[in-house]
Amino acid sequence: MLREPAERVSPRARWMWTLGAVIRSLVLGGLVGAWVVAGDGPVAVLIVVLVVLVGYVIVMPQWRFRVHRWEATQTAVYTQTGWWAREQRIAPMSRIQTVDYVEGPVARLFGLASVTVTTASAAGALAIEGLDKDRARVLTDELTTRADSVAGDAT
Repeated sequence: MLREPAERVSPRARWMWTLGAVIRSLVLGGLVGAWVVAGDGPVAVLIVVLVVLVGYVIVMPQWRFRVHRWEATQTAVYTQTGWWAREQRIAPMSRIQTVDYVEGPVARLFGLASVTVTTASAAGALAIEGLDKDRARVLTDELTTRADSVAGDAT
């Protein structure tokens, strides 16, 4: 498939990614701030780090939302992920070994979940993050049924 997958993740995924970015930024900013307060680092480094972190919190979730897409057809699951580097993956139904539904603590705050499709690929599982939890449950059932109906041993 040479086109982008048709489905977008939930718009609430932006808030989930924003909260994750804020948490990571607070930890990193706090570590750099502690280093500066201890007298070992220049204040200019802290200022640069804080500016970069604020940019990250503002830009990354929006950019990621524009890129992240997925699609499930009768023959395959397609994903497109990334915000810095873009990755497109395709998993034929005949290669699917497991389909997992996951609600992490931050995703649960926003009514979201992830669907992970595991294949025999050395590249690892395909993950569709930021789906509405009801849509994720339906997708998990659909993919499990489709994969089970395809002949082959998923290897």
